[in-house]
Amino acid sequence: MSLLPNSRTEPDGSAVIRVLSYNIRSLRDDTDALARVIKACAPDLVLIQEAPRFFRWRKKLARLALASDLVVVTGGATTTGPAILSSLRVGVERTEDVLLPPTPGLHRRGFATAVVRIAGTRLGVLSCHLSLQKEERLEQSGMLLDRLAGMGVEHMVAGGDLNERPDGPAFRRLTAGLTDCRAAAPWGGENTWTPADPYQRIDAIFATKGIEVLGCGVPSDHPGVSDADLRAATDHLPVLAALRVPAS
Repeated sequence: MSLLPNSRTEPDGSAVIRVLSYNIRSLRDDTDALARVIKACAPDLVLIQEAPRFFRWRKKLARLALASDLVVVTGGATTTGPAILSSLRVGVERTEDVLLPPTPGLHRRGFATAVVRIAGTRLGVLSCHLSLQKEERLEQSGMLLDRLAGMGVEHMVAGGDLNERPDGPAFRRLTAGLTDCRAAAPWGGENTWTPADPYQRIDAIFATKGIEVLGCGVPSDHPGVSDADLRAATDHLPVLAALRVPAS
């Protein structure tokens, strides 16, 4: 497997960045293995799903960030799970935690969002974890697109656990307006669930059309990422993308 490009700033102010999306199952598994996987991927941005939501959740998320050489940007219990972490390369302009309309009997969902600056770029970022219920999931995909459209930023990245395969209606709604990074530039592994027997792709990273996708997939054979750690860290496999974001 070829290596993804490292993060760097281009002479014209554009930036090559690494974005990781990862469902961490509320840190109920091997957090040391999880931190090793994240750190080995050297991401600029991490789109987290199922961040801790209960007792001392902020401290738990901060400890994961510290162990991964990252900082917490936003999200967690305030979004019912989605969160954003970043490297120190990233400057945070603003954040907003969004709660979606509740459906009786179902877990309430939310979006963690931020506008950040990296080198000469300005980037909107959104982490999501869509519903297990098909109709609600489709509605939430539309809310996601509306939220991106209202961020007031030209270039945007969104990602998360969609609870749906690429042929599903919510996934297709997202790809009608956004680039599915894995489909645009396949790299690494494809399927994200489950680590023991990955048979379906339900986690993804999307980008707006002006962003160039340099590679995207599960970092199964990435240097420093072991199969044992991937199996022990959580019940999803991560998705790693290398993107070139134009200067703003």
